[in-house]
Amino acid sequence: MTQDRPVGKRITFDAATFAALDLYARDSMKSFQELADEAFGDLLRKHDRPVDLKDALRRSTQRIGANDNPGQSRASGPRRGPENPRRAGRRKAKS
Repeated sequence: MTQDRPVGKRITFDAATFAALDLYARDSMKSFQELADEAFGDLLRKHDRPVDLKDALRRSTQRIGANDNPGQSRASGPRRGPENPRRAGRRKAKS
C-alpha cells in the first residue's frame, strides 16, 4: 500500500477540551496534527501495538513459531494442574 495522500477521520471535541488542546498546541508551538500523531503513537505503544511499518516488521521477526513451546522442555513432559481439593485426602479403593 502506498501512502500517496494521508487518510483522514473527522473527530469532534467539546468546547473546553478543544480550548485546552488549542492552548497547549500554541504553547508547545506544534500543529494540531503533530499533537494527534504524538497522542495516537503513545496510545499504540501503551497497548503494545506497532506504531509504524518498521516497528511491525521488527515485532514479526520476534514472534514464536506455532510449533515452538518455549515454556516447556521435552524431557519434563506435560505439566499437571493443581489437584482437586475435595479429592486430595481420598485414596483409590482396591478391588
